[in-house]
Amino acid sequence: MTNYLSYFYYPVLSGLLPVLIASVFSILAYNNVRRIVRRQVPIVRRRLDQQLTAMILIRVIVFIILTLPYDIQRMYTYIAKVNQSNLLYFAIINLIGAVLGTFFNLNYAISFYIFLITSGRFRRQVKHVLIKKCWGRCKWWFLYSRNQVNPNGNVRSPESSVVLD
Repeated sequence: MTNYLSYFYYPVLSGLLPVLIASVFSILAYNNVRRIVRRQVPIVRRRLDQQLTAMILIRVIVFIILTLPYDIQRMYTYIAKVNQSNLLYFAIINLIGAVLGTFFNLNYAISFYIFLITSGRFRRQVKHVLIKKCWGRCKWWFLYSRNQVNPNGNVRSPESSVVLD
């Protein structure tokens, strides 16, 4: 199992294959935008295609930056077979693994922020969804909820059970 993880899963399935696929498709998107620039396409369409390509290219670069160090560290951990008798070295390897694992998992959440930074149209769409759709519902929910108290007819006046001297 260790050989499978260190020689096939992390180098090929987790490392090389996703990076290769993302790189190929980002190059194809870049070539497509270059070809669109040469054709007579409306300026708005051309600008949107350029924004989309910039989003894809930056996303692929961030994907590679956040994925490769984690895969390299995991391969090193399995190949080197870190000895647990040297506690300081073992703690350092675990710390590096935890930090790189956090960056690797950040990879899945960072797309939204990359798209928000690189595309004006995406920013406008997010603003529209948050302000028009979500804020209206939240505002209605907080301000217009009915907080009515209905009197209960079965309630008797409290009788004091305390006897005063």
